[in-house]
Amino acid sequence: MKTKLLLFALILSGVGFSQSISLQPFATGFSEPVEIVNAGDSRLFVVEQGGRIKILNADKTVNPTVFLDISGLVTFGGEQGLLGLAFHPDYATNGYFYVDYVNTDGNTVIARYTRSAGNQNTADPSSALIMLTVEQPFENHNGGCLRFGPDNYLYIAMGDGGSAGDPGNRAQNKNEHLGKLLRLDVDAPAPYIPAGNPFVGIDGADEVWAYGLRNPWKFSFSRVNNHYLWIADVGQGIWEEINRMSPTTAGVNYGWKCYEGNEEFNFSECSLVEMYTMPVAQYANNNTSRCSITGGYVYTGTTYPNMLDKYFFADYCTGEIGILNTISYTITWRPGEAGTTTFGEDINGELYVAAGNSIYSLKDTTAGTDDFDATRLSVYPNPAKDEVFIDLKDITNTGIASIFDITGKRLVQQSIETNSTRIDTSMLQNGIYLLTIETSGSKFSSKLVID
Repeated sequence: MKTKLLLFALILSGVGFSQSISLQPFATGFSEPVEIVNAGDSRLFVVEQGGRIKILNADKTVNPTVFLDISGLVTFGGEQGLLGLAFHPDYATNGYFYVDYVNTDGNTVIARYTRSAGNQNTADPSSALIMLTVEQPFENHNGGCLRFGPDNYLYIAMGDGGSAGDPGNRAQNKNEHLGKLLRLDVDAPAPYIPAGNPFVGIDGADEVWAYGLRNPWKFSFSRVNNHYLWIADVGQGIWEEINRMSPTTAGVNYGWKCYEGNEEFNFSECSLVEMYTMPVAQYANNNTSRCSITGGYVYTGTTYPNMLDKYFFADYCTGEIGILNTISYTITWRPGEAGTTTFGEDINGELYVAAGNSIYSLKDTTAGTDDFDATRLSVYPNPAKDEVFIDLKDITNTGIASIFDITGKRLVQQSIETNSTRIDTSMLQNGIYLLTIETSGSKFSSKLVID
């Protein structure tokens, strides 16, 4: 029996979305960058597939000394290499970070390393603690993405083991680590199993959190608004898919190889009573130049209000930037850079893209028409708690201020005067909102954060 737990996938392009997205060169000189991660400060850590991690500073300079070099431990080529990096939530204190790489035997290794005691810009290469090794039957479909969830557990993306069509039916086998999203409690003793993992004490591998994945090339948790889990799963021959799930929902079966995207693929080894969760969106890769999805992030930054709460991803072959409306699940495409391998998120929620040997910042070029003009008005504080003030400065006419939630529902509307006007926000829950101000024939908009 086929049970679809989520909305059916929408495959739409260019629907009612006028944003102009561009990639601005930020830094270059990298070799096969496959991950961009922040460690809770202004630096970006760029993972090179060959086995090195470099530090990219906010001023666009790259440290001459690498943060970590484990190239001697790594098999590099094709889909193999150093693939993932995540910093412990308490990294500033304990200096722990975690990597995912394919070792010289061709198997996936999850290892913990420690920052050097006397230098925050280097790691101690002798500090490795191997936490998990997963045997890989083929060279492709290694997954490799690491993220800490809102529960402070480490999540690990594992591909189905490779070849084509999942010949071992590993993604549907709950006792296998392949084709899964794993979850570890890195602060617990080995084997690091959280008590809430869905198959602890019953049939299934204890590390498994979700299954039925083909090659989840990047996943992320939204930093706000329920911290949804977003998984981009690379398709077989027709469909690239995007999955969204509550971070507290365990044991989800995303369907591969029974389904590719929203369509039946191979039911020869599938259960007739299993409940499969369909993607929230998909796009075709057959008879097009598109070939493979690169997952990204839901934008939560402050620079570009029009990008707020949209999920950004890319196609590897065309480099096009996909913009997913997280309410309607429609996709809009914008030009990008071919060979896009990863997205990155800095401490402020601004987004970056790696393609070729370069890192780009993601920019909304329409934002200038909507951003606040600091010479005409100001909004403070932001983030706010129980109140926010709007000062119209030199604007002589009165205006209207409105606050909308992420669905577009207006929650607050209030007249504003030339002098400072107080708006009561005590009724708003913590989260991100859109503030608009209409006055003197102009309209301004900005993200408003309620703490």
